[in-house]
Amino acid sequence: MRADGTRVQNLTAIMQALPYIMPKRYDAQNWAEENLDEDAIRAYIREKRRAGQSVTHMSVLVSAYYRAVLRNPKLNYFVMNSRIYKRNHFCFSFVILKTRADGTPDETSLKVYLQPEDTVFTVTEKIQAAIEKNQNAQHNNDTDKFVKFIFGVPGLARTVIGLAGFLDRHNLLPRSIIELSPFHTSLFVTNLASINTPYIFHHCYEFGTTSVFICMGRPVHDPAVPEGVRKKVMPLSVVMDERIATGIEYSHFFAELFRNLKRPEVLEEAFSSALSGSGTEEL
Repeated sequence: MRADGTRVQNLTAIMQALPYIMPKRYDAQNWAEENLDEDAIRAYIREKRRAGQSVTHMSVLVSAYYRAVLRNPKLNYFVMNSRIYKRNHFCFSFVILKTRADGTPDETSLKVYLQPEDTVFTVTEKIQAAIEKNQNAQHNNDTDKFVKFIFGVPGLARTVIGLAGFLDRHNLLPRSIIELSPFHTSLFVTNLASINTPYIFHHCYEFGTTSVFICMGRPVHDPAVPEGVRKKVMPLSVVMDERIATGIEYSHFFAELFRNLKRPEVLEEAFSSALSGSGTEEL
């Protein structure tokens, strides 16, 4: 029993074997890419804003992802010490830019927890609240303060991080540390479009429990339409840990994810509504 999950029982032989065949997360990383209809997403965002309701690219993507996870809960599994666990919550991590008091740019990592009763509107509110709390140049969140402290004492960082990794592998890492760590998350997502940068395939961190990393890239002309036709897509890259689900299970998940993104209005309902009549396992 871990503070953030419970070990999965009754796995097939191959699923039990995979974490031993590929003991490191970087051994088990698969890459995929997809183009999202940027024009349709922007049209939806503008429509909601005209109605006085704020949504963003990130809140739409994360909402679509979580709704799909509710129907495909294995995407919220993680591997630790060659064992597969079911996470007992859903959260996502992301990085924001902020400016230090001296004017130099800085980054900080945030983590937001979601619930089945959330909607795309409450997800937007949670993201914005986290950003506003941490954008102040004088403010450091608890994670920043902890990192600043351990790196302020010579030799302490190596000892603390090594000990945290040992405790994590043996299911002894305290809940308070897990809650501080952006690397212990259901999903890590980055929006490189916000800094006008192409997408990259970002690795899943070996430290922590991140099983999926999604990157949104700078919108580009849709290669599927002729030159001169004005249509944009947002490239999306996904790096995933293949040990948590089979290929067919990933296929079902991504089909659900992209259905949600094509019909973002379904995200205005409580995400738990995705389970109605589905017969799938709830988180």
